Amino acid sequence: MVRGTHSLLAGWQRVSTHACGVALLLTGAAWLAVHYGWGAGRGELPHPWEAWTMRLHALAALVAVFLLGALAASHVPHGWRSSWRRHLDTQRRLGIALCTLGAALALTGYALMYLVGESARPALGWIHTALGALMAAVLWVHRRHVQQRRHRHG
Repeated sequence: MVRGTHSLLAGWQRVSTHACGVALLLTGAAWLAVHYGWGAGRGELPHPWEAWTMRLHALAALVAVFLLGALAASHVPHGWRSSWRRHLDTQRRLGIALCTLGAALALTGYALMYLVGESARPALGWIHTALGALMAAVLWVHRRHVQQRRHRHG
Protein backbone atom coordinates (compact mmCIF):
# COMPACT_ATOMS: atom_id res chain seq x y z
CA MET A 1 0.00 0.00 0.00
CA VAL A 2 2.87 2.40 0.51
CA ARG A 3 4.83 3.63 -2.48
CA GLY A 4 7.51 6.21 -1.92
CA THR A 5 6.21 8.87 0.42
CA HIS A 6 2.52 8.30 -0.27
CA SER A 7 -0.10 6.49 1.75
CA LEU A 8 -2.13 4.82 -0.97
CA LEU A 9 -5.41 3.01 -0.66
CA ALA A 10 -5.61 -0.66 -1.50
CA GLY A 11 -7.19 -1.18 -4.91
CA TRP A 12 -10.49 -2.47 -3.51
CA GLN A 13 -10.68 0.51 -1.13
CA ARG A 14 -10.07 3.04 -3.90
CA VAL A 15 -12.59 1.48 -6.30
CA SER A 16 -15.20 0.94 -3.58
CA THR A 17 -14.79 4.42 -2.14
CA HIS A 18 -15.07 6.08 -5.54
CA ALA A 19 -18.07 3.96 -6.58
CA CYS A 20 -19.82 4.55 -3.27
CA GLY A 21 -19.16 8.28 -3.40
CA VAL A 22 -20.56 8.51 -6.92
CA ALA A 23 -23.61 6.44 -5.89
CA LEU A 24 -24.23 8.73 -2.90
CA LEU A 25 -23.92 11.87 -5.01
CA LEU A 26 -26.15 10.56 -7.80
CA THR A 27 -28.85 9.15 -5.54
CA GLY A 28 -28.82 12.25 -3.34
CA ALA A 29 -29.07 14.53 -6.39
CA ALA A 30 -31.80 12.32 -7.88
CA TRP A 31 -33.81 12.51 -4.65
CA LEU A 32 -33.48 16.30 -4.59
CA ALA A 33 -34.56 16.46 -8.23
CA VAL A 34 -37.67 14.34 -7.76
CA HIS A 35 -38.57 15.86 -4.40
CA TYR A 36 -38.09 19.52 -5.32
CA GLY A 37 -38.15 19.41 -9.12
CA TRP A 38 -40.09 16.81 -11.06
CA GLY A 39 -42.39 15.85 -8.21
CA ALA A 40 -43.09 19.31 -6.78
CA GLY A 41 -46.30 20.82 -8.03
CA ARG A 42 -46.87 18.24 -10.75
CA GLY A 43 -49.76 16.24 -9.44
CA GLU A 44 -48.76 13.16 -7.51
CA LEU A 45 -46.81 13.88 -4.32
CA PRO A 46 -44.54 12.35 -3.33
CA HIS A 47 -43.08 11.47 -6.69
CA PRO A 48 -43.09 7.67 -7.28
CA TRP A 49 -39.28 7.64 -7.66
CA GLU A 50 -38.71 9.46 -4.39
CA ALA A 51 -38.85 6.32 -2.22
CA TRP A 52 -36.54 4.38 -4.54
CA THR A 53 -33.92 7.10 -4.71
CA MET A 54 -33.94 7.27 -0.90
CA ARG A 55 -33.66 3.48 -0.57
CA LEU A 56 -30.67 3.43 -2.92
CA HIS A 57 -29.12 6.39 -1.11
CA ALA A 58 -29.55 4.62 2.25
CA LEU A 59 -27.99 1.44 0.84
CA ALA A 60 -25.00 3.41 -0.45
CA ALA A 61 -24.78 5.11 2.97
CA LEU A 62 -24.53 1.72 4.70
CA VAL A 63 -21.67 0.80 2.37
CA ALA A 64 -20.06 4.19 3.05
CA VAL A 65 -20.13 3.61 6.81
CA PHE A 66 -18.46 0.23 6.29
CA LEU A 67 -15.82 1.83 4.05
CA LEU A 68 -15.23 4.61 6.56
CA GLY A 69 -14.53 1.92 9.15
CA ALA A 70 -12.14 0.14 6.78
CA LEU A 71 -10.33 3.41 6.08
CA ALA A 72 -10.24 4.24 9.80
CA ALA A 73 -8.49 0.93 10.43
CA SER A 74 -5.81 1.22 7.74
CA HIS A 75 -5.48 4.37 5.64
CA VAL A 76 -6.18 6.94 8.35
CA PRO A 77 -3.63 5.71 10.95
CA HIS A 78 -0.94 5.28 8.33
CA GLY A 79 -1.65 8.72 6.85
CA TRP A 80 -1.67 10.28 10.31
CA ARG A 81 1.74 8.81 11.15
CA SER A 82 3.15 9.73 7.73
CA SER A 83 1.83 13.27 7.90
CA TRP A 84 3.59 13.87 11.23
CA ARG A 85 6.87 12.51 9.89
CA ARG A 86 6.70 14.42 6.64
CA HIS A 87 5.04 17.63 7.86
CA LEU A 88 2.04 17.20 5.58
CA ASP A 89 -0.15 19.65 7.47
CA THR A 90 -2.61 20.09 4.60
CA GLN A 91 -3.23 16.36 4.23
CA ARG A 92 -3.67 15.97 7.98
CA ARG A 93 -6.22 18.80 8.08
CA LEU A 94 -8.03 17.36 5.06
CA GLY A 95 -8.10 13.94 6.73
CA ILE A 96 -9.56 15.40 9.91
CA ALA A 97 -12.15 17.27 7.85
CA LEU A 98 -13.09 14.10 5.93
CA CYS A 99 -13.48 12.03 9.10
CA THR A 100 -15.54 14.78 10.73
CA LEU A 101 -17.75 15.19 7.66
CA GLY A 102 -18.22 11.41 7.41
CA ALA A 103 -19.38 11.27 11.01
CA ALA A 104 -21.64 14.33 10.58
CA LEU A 105 -23.23 12.83 7.46
CA ALA A 106 -23.85 9.52 9.21
CA LEU A 107 -25.40 11.29 12.22
CA THR A 108 -27.57 13.67 10.21
CA GLY A 109 -28.68 10.84 7.93
CA TYR A 110 -29.64 8.73 10.92
CA ALA A 111 -31.46 11.67 12.49
CA LEU A 112 -33.38 12.29 9.27
CA MET A 113 -34.51 8.68 9.14
CA TYR A 114 -35.26 8.01 12.80
CA LEU A 115 -35.06 10.98 15.17
CA VAL A 116 -36.49 14.24 13.88
CA GLY A 117 -40.10 15.10 13.29
CA GLU A 118 -41.63 16.43 10.11
CA SER A 119 -41.19 20.06 11.16
CA ALA A 120 -37.39 19.74 11.54
CA ARG A 121 -36.82 17.43 8.57
CA PRO A 122 -36.49 20.08 5.81
CA ALA A 123 -33.89 22.16 7.67
CA LEU A 124 -31.86 19.11 8.69
CA GLY A 125 -32.17 17.77 5.15
CA TRP A 126 -30.57 20.91 3.75
CA ILE A 127 -27.81 20.70 6.36
CA HIS A 128 -27.23 17.07 5.33
CA THR A 129 -27.18 18.12 1.66
CA ALA A 130 -24.66 20.89 2.35
CA LEU A 131 -22.45 18.47 4.31
CA GLY A 132 -22.61 16.00 1.42
CA ALA A 133 -21.58 18.66 -1.09
CA LEU A 134 -18.78 19.78 1.22
CA MET A 135 -17.62 16.16 1.60
CA ALA A 136 -17.43 15.79 -2.18
CA ALA A 137 -15.43 19.01 -2.46
CA VAL A 138 -12.99 18.10 0.34
CA LEU A 139 -12.51 14.61 -1.13
CA TRP A 140 -11.72 16.20 -4.49
CA VAL A 141 -9.18 18.56 -2.86
CA HIS A 142 -7.64 15.64 -0.92
CA ARG A 143 -7.29 13.60 -4.10
CA ARG A 144 -5.85 16.52 -6.09
CA HIS A 145 -3.35 17.24 -3.32
CA VAL A 146 -2.18 13.61 -3.38
CA GLN A 147 -1.86 13.66 -7.18
CA GLN A 148 0.10 16.92 -7.17
CA ARG A 149 2.42 15.64 -4.47
CA ARG A 150 2.97 12.39 -6.34
CA HIS A 151 3.71 14.33 -9.55
CA ARG A 152 6.22 16.60 -7.79
CA HIS A 153 8.06 13.73 -6.08
CA GLY A 154 7.95 11.23 -8.90
